[in-house]
Amino acid sequence: MAKSKVQYYGTGRRKSSVARVYLTPGKGKITVNGRPVDEYMPYATLVMDLKQPLTLTNTTESFDVNVNVNGGGFTGQAGAIRLGIARALLEAGDYRGTLKAAGMLTRDARAKERYKYGLKKARRAPQFSKR
Repeated sequence: MAKSKVQYYGTGRRKSSVARVYLTPGKGKITVNGRPVDEYMPYATLVMDLKQPLTLTNTTESFDVNVNVNGGGFTGQAGAIRLGIARALLEAGDYRGTLKAAGMLTRDARAKERYKYGLKKARRAPQFSKR
């Protein structure tokens, strides 16, 4: 009989990115789409940003994080991963107060506004010409 593997799951979304996050008890290795996080993310600030929920709850060395993320750019993906990690930590333990106080459980609803016909962008009107 196979031994049951403890795994916590959280979904994160930001802009047009969706992240499926799996936390397993481990040494703190973070893998994004099969690659180490430092190799996948181009900026250290984004890596620091997505690790925030783990840092706040002092669980950086307690869990291995495996992420499947798609859609959007690096910033949106980092935000989605951060929310996914925070939601997975809720399943893992009693961290709700800490995460909620830091605003980690709030889904950032800001997204690109749709284009309107007759305009160049969402709000930018064509240049007005008097003659």
